[in-house]
Amino acid sequence: MSLKLKIKKGDKVIVLSGEDKGKTGEVVKAMPKEGKVVVQGINLVKRHTKPSQTTPGGIVTKEAPIHVSNVAIVASDGKATKVGYQEKDGKKVRVARRSGEVIDK
Repeated sequence: MSLKLKIKKGDKVIVLSGEDKGKTGEVVKAMPKEGKVVVQGINLVKRHTKPSQTTPGGIVTKEAPIHVSNVAIVASDGKATKVGYQEKDGKKVRVARRSGEVIDK
């Protein structure tokens, strides 16, 4: 199953539900096939890892993926906004529904 993600790597997002509700962070990785995103500093989990040649092993804290429906893009006023699309100068751009401003640079 592959979803059309309206959220991309580098976007600033806010968590809408779950343990980290209300926290904001930047999208580090988008996974359209799973319909999930990894947000920096959000949904932290501890993993016990074996030592290897590159890592010493032990208990590692890292970000786990969050379903894309549980995050929303942060508008310029700091609140969550839905994402729409518009045609500007012959290019399809993402637009914040709350304010109407263009998200893509």
